[in-house]
Amino acid sequence: MEIDNFIEFKSSPQIREKLAEYGISKSFKEGDIILKENSYINSIPIVKSGSIRVMRTDEDGREILLYYIKSGESCIMSFLGGIHNDTSKVKAIAEEESEILFIPIEKVSLLIKEYPEWLDYIFRLYHKRFEELLEVVNAVAFKKMDERLLNFIKKKCELTMSHNLYVTHEQLAKELGTVRVVVSRLLKQMEFEGHVKLGRNKITLL
Repeated sequence: MEIDNFIEFKSSPQIREKLAEYGISKSFKEGDIILKENSYINSIPIVKSGSIRVMRTDEDGREILLYYIKSGESCIMSFLGGIHNDTSKVKAIAEEESEILFIPIEKVSLLIKEYPEWLDYIFRLYHKRFEELLEVVNAVAFKKMDERLLNFIKKKCELTMSHNLYVTHEQLAKELGTVRVVVSRLLKQMEFEGHVKLGRNKITLL
């Protein structure tokens, strides 16, 4: 896939050439860990195809989903951590088979100085990720788990562009920062109310 077919912002031919020159493309299978927590960031990822989920783990090992990174997007946490020579505060996992372009941190700084549209791309990503994180905080603080679960299922279906979600109750619980028994009980309630139809490791949004 060519650079100008996937990059999200309206970029000049020069910056597309630089991204192609500086970047290293790698492929990942579903479930592959792309970035571990507490690891140093040497490059920032731009998703060419597929999607990534970004998770945060607490001291007890519980995880919660922060946001998804889709095609044409990057991880603002990688930008900030890499530029400040800091370790990653999140974990990034391939949500599906994905191809990612990695831009070395030192080249990212050069692009910021030379191309205003690259800085604009970073700011727009920062704004989008900030809004998504506010949604997570709002959901955890103010919404009941059944509402969070239904919204989460809708978001995943929107990401995959399908009404069918192939996922275990354990995985849903992990991404929502709760336990499997709670998710299973709420899914049965949602099926009774006509919101979803349950199958083996499959949820159909009605």
